[in-house]
Formats: sequence, structure tokens, C-alpha cells
Amino acid sequence: MLRILHTIEATGCLPKDTKQLLANYDNVPQNLIRAIVRSNRTRKKHITEMIMRRDPEVVGIYRLTMKTDSDNFRASAIQGIIERLKDEDVEIIIYEPTLKATEFNGCRVVNDFEEFSEDSDVILANRLESALEVVKDKVYTRDLYSRD
Repeated sequence: MLRILHTIEATGCLPKDTKQLLANYDNVPQNLIRAIVRSNRTRKKHITEMIMRRDPEVVGIYRLTMKTDSDNFRASAIQGIIERLKDEDVEIIIYEPTLKATEFNGCRVVNDFEEFSEDSDVILANRLESALEVVKDKVYTRDLYSRD
């Protein structure tokens, strides 16, 4: 168990890493990693439910990246929320300036912020950024203190 905790500490254990850790230590008696994976799943479900309470037709995803100044969104937790919202028959549009494609995972990519904000009923953001101030009433975020 100490080895697992050391691995978590050494890797910073982002949510995407917990599933891999669970697989790596599947034969080791432990509850911590399983609890983290379950907690992440519960959080995604909760976020989806909170967004659905606003009864949106179109949800805008403001940035796929998990951290400021990152262009890595391969295993971003936001993708799990996108899938849950798609299961609710909500149209998803994505604002991601680092993405040059016009579609991502079956969702339209809109890299003009004004068009994106006008088309979105709710905007889901990992973090509050100054660009979102003009549409703050549409934003759903966990970033209560404007920190990453």
C-alpha cells in the first residue's frame, strides 16, 4: 500500500492516471484507488445533472484542456461529461483554439468565441478566464476562486 501511495504522490495522480494505477495494482488489496475512480465517476455524473437542470439544448465546452497553457486533452475528464451530455440528447459544441479540426468526437468545433457564446445555452468550463466574464451567467464551472 505504501508503494501505491508513493506512486500517487510521484505521479501527481491525475484522474486519467487513477484507472491505470487501479489496473497496475489490481491484485494488491487496497481501497484508495478504487475510491478515487468511483469519486471521479460520481463527480462527472453530478456535473452532468447540474447542467441538465438548466434544460439546455446546446452546451458549449470551453476548452478541452485540463490545465492553463496546456494543449493536452487526450484523456481530459471533460470528455466523460461530454459523453454523458450526448446521452441526454444535448447538442455539444466545443471552443478549443488549439484544435484545427471542425469536429471533435462527433461535436462541432467553433473557434470564434462570439459565435460559440451565442450558440451555447450553457458553457462548461474547467476554469474561469477573463474571456468568460461577458457570458458569466451561462457558465458552469467548478473553479469558484478563478484558480486552476
